[in-house]
Amino acid sequence: MNIIVCIKQVPDTTDIKIDPVTNTLVREGVESIINPFDLYAIEEAVRLKEQYGGTVTAVTMGPPQAEVALRDAVALGVDKIILLSDRKFAGADTWATSLTLAGAVKKIGEYDFILFGQQAIDGDTAQVGPGVAAHLDLPQICFVKKIESIDNNTAVLQRLMEDGYDKLETPLPAVLTVVKEINVPRLPSLRGKRNARNAELIVWNAADLELDEKTIGLNGSPTQVVKIFTPEMHKKGEKYEVSSEEAAEILYRRIKEIKA
Repeated sequence: MNIIVCIKQVPDTTDIKIDPVTNTLVREGVESIINPFDLYAIEEAVRLKEQYGGTVTAVTMGPPQAEVALRDAVALGVDKIILLSDRKFAGADTWATSLTLAGAVKKIGEYDFILFGQQAIDGDTAQVGPGVAAHLDLPQICFVKKIESIDNNTAVLQRLMEDGYDKLETPLPAVLTVVKEINVPRLPSLRGKRNARNAELIVWNAADLELDEKTIGLNGSPTQVVKIFTPEMHKKGEKYEVSSEEAAEILYRRIKEIKA
């Protein structure tokens, strides 16, 4: 079984900075980590490999320093690592990002699952996984909490819902986004850390993926951030020390005033 897990390097949530000119995240000089939700995708991919055999390939799109996240993934059990890095990828929205990742998946070739964390903590859109599925015309299941069984190129899964879960069956290959309920990520082992130092890093650019420059990066992004700002807080309140009946009357009167 061959599994591709797409991960993202994100700024540590305690140290996020925004460039006021470009309205993009400042990544240079900022401590970065593997997107926390992606750790569950890595763990599930490694567990599938341990159960069924095969290989796990981690892919990320980003600047050269994203290599660190890929090597951290090797320490957790990933076999192969691919970095998609090109200035032409810069400024990509979720559509252009998913198109680029889909191009990498096509170049990789054989696979049974493409796994994602449910979302990235720096954007919280949860759109890239489904976007890759759309570009590749593959079945997708989001918010997977358990993979029950795999047999005859078919998988039975549980999808987390607000009031429980759905039990679904999907043909393979398929795209899955997983939630934290699916497993408990392991810690890197000493052997894993050694493997991480020695792992071969494959780097692909736009030309390697044979992508049209008009469809990637900022040029290929139909959505753009116009402005980022911190909204002003306007706090105003009134305090009454009255009985419950009087409080209800005051509340009723104020609601009528607002609606008037």
